[in-house]
Amino acid sequence: MKSKEVAHHAGPPLIAVILRGRPHDRLIIGGIAQYAREHGDWTLYIEEDPEQKLPDMNRWHGQGIIANFDDRRVAEAIRGLAIPVVGVGGGYGWHDPRSKIPYVYTDNHAIGRLGAEHLLACGFERVAFCGYPRSATEGWSAERAKAFQQAAEEAGRSCEVFTGRVAAARRWEDLQRELQAWLRRLPTPVGLMACNDVRARHVLEACRALGLRIPHDVAVIGVDNDEMICELTDPPLSSVDQSARRIGYQAAVLLERMMTGHAVDGGVIVPPIGVVVRASTDTLAIADSEVVQTLQSLRREPWQRPRVDGLAEAVGMSRSSLERRFRRAVGRSIHEEHVRLRIAETRKLIVETDLPLKAVAMRAGFPSLQYMTTFVRRHAGLTPARLRAVSRRR
Repeated sequence: MKSKEVAHHAGPPLIAVILRGRPHDRLIIGGIAQYAREHGDWTLYIEEDPEQKLPDMNRWHGQGIIANFDDRRVAEAIRGLAIPVVGVGGGYGWHDPRSKIPYVYTDNHAIGRLGAEHLLACGFERVAFCGYPRSATEGWSAERAKAFQQAAEEAGRSCEVFTGRVAAARRWEDLQRELQAWLRRLPTPVGLMACNDVRARHVLEACRALGLRIPHDVAVIGVDNDEMICELTDPPLSSVDQSARRIGYQAAVLLERMMTGHAVDGGVIVPPIGVVVRASTDTLAIADSEVVQTLQSLRREPWQRPRVDGLAEAVGMSRSSLERRFRRAVGRSIHEEHVRLRIAETRKLIVETDLPLKAVAMRAGFPSLQYMTTFVRRHAGLTPARLRAVSRRR
């Protein structure tokens, strides 16, 4: 295809946002729109109709494009353009890593591990992952499954990965038949991660049809934290917030740099924010009563640094015995579980309240706002202020 020359343009830049219209894509668009409001003064071309999402490149005179490459037609249409282009998503489809198009990637490895760690902390001896059948565009699902399985194996847990052959909701009966046959074979209780919230909803419906209790028989966690899905499922769905809005915002930052003549090399990997816990994983599947008691103590006081000697004394065990049994049951040390709980509770205060961040730091037991900022950035990948801004713009 011939390169399209950049036309002289007066007024706000016209930017095409070409995504597939999935829940995850809508959140990415939200991040792009946020950047446009704050910095870009852009006019956005966005169409969810599959036939209209790609503008007529022979007549369109835009200054930049943000797109995923899941559609071969889109990839071919924009490959030869001289205007700046930024890719977003899981990194699959028809994106050529050797091209000069920078890409903003989801961190599928970190997402898979976060889901595994959350379910392991609930004490499941058996865990499972439900993904999509492998295709040119769904490689991100396999990446999450691999990371999930690795985390489970490192903790000494058995893990089963299921993809099936049917993913399209329009084949609902076939899809449900496959899932139900798989779930019947799984020993319960089991902690199950789905590759995204849509797939998690498929699993919840299959569990309902089989009479499996959520979360007691099957605890389910998804990915995307799409509130339209997570809050409407029964029970509400726990989910990994993969920071899709930040992906969109970062893509807009790169595009702005390119449109102003700056060089942009390579890609950017955006880490997930963390797990948003809801009722679908609100359970403890641990047979060791002393470990359960210790976990309950940690959950009651997530702000307090645990005195392991005191926890051991409370259950009538030596410190070394408790540490050993806790790691065997939960898959991490007492200190590591405390950090996980503290970041989750701190995130709630930041995102779900209007407290000034200084007040959040005090309530969360940090000696200063600076200390909390360092802690949250290290474990969530964002400063508290940025985490609040990203979440509020949902």
